[in-house]
Amino acid sequence: MRTFVIGDIHGGLRALKQVMERAAVTDKDTLIFLGDYVDGWSQSPQVIDFLIDLRQKQNCICIRGNHDDLLQQWMRDGKNNELWYHHGGEATVLAYESISDSHKEIHIAFFESLQNYYLDSQNRLFVHAGFSNMNGVTYEYSSEAFYWDRTLWETALALDPNMKTDSLFYPKRLKHYKEIYIGHTPVTRIHETVPVQKANVWNVDTGAAFTGRLTIMDVDTKEFWQSEPLNELYFDEKGRN
Repeated sequence: MRTFVIGDIHGGLRALKQVMERAAVTDKDTLIFLGDYVDGWSQSPQVIDFLIDLRQKQNCICIRGNHDDLLQQWMRDGKNNELWYHHGGEATVLAYESISDSHKEIHIAFFESLQNYYLDSQNRLFVHAGFSNMNGVTYEYSSEAFYWDRTLWETALALDPNMKTDSLFYPKRLKHYKEIYIGHTPVTRIHETVPVQKANVWNVDTGAAFTGRLTIMDVDTKEFWQSEPLNELYFDEKGRN
């Protein structure tokens, strides 16, 4: 049995199926999804259906992403967010036009079931974006930080790699967990195309919402597999570009 972590999917069901096939995932494996299942490519509803079905077959841990939260607000409360609409939400709204109200209710229940973070038995933390409280996730003041924060990744990026963990200046936030796995901020922003480790933080968002690839990684061995670039799998769409 293996444990896999999967980066931000953003409506790219073709990429999700591709990486699962390339990693030879079986129903005995544990899958940890880091959120942002929707917004970008045209198959957001199909991604949610796929995940709902997958959870019936094997152990799946589904983390809440900021785009998932925005879609849930729109579906449940009719909350329209113009900024969201221009950052991937438009494709999702269009995709849901053909989905019945009863089907939408099933998806709303899925979004409501998402976890803000997951901490495993080896003290490895899985969270969509990060957290801001220096004492760790259980002390976080606002749950929105789990799916919106970027300061954790910025801190890891800016940290002097030669600084010892017992230094008075070493970020206390990073000391609580053996490893931290995040998505949310694509590594393509720092001109990388594969998962990036900084300090004990692993970022596995490899830009699937744009022109990057979707990544699945074995958290024990750090071996990873990637899809083809999403703009090639959905050559007639814009994604979040």
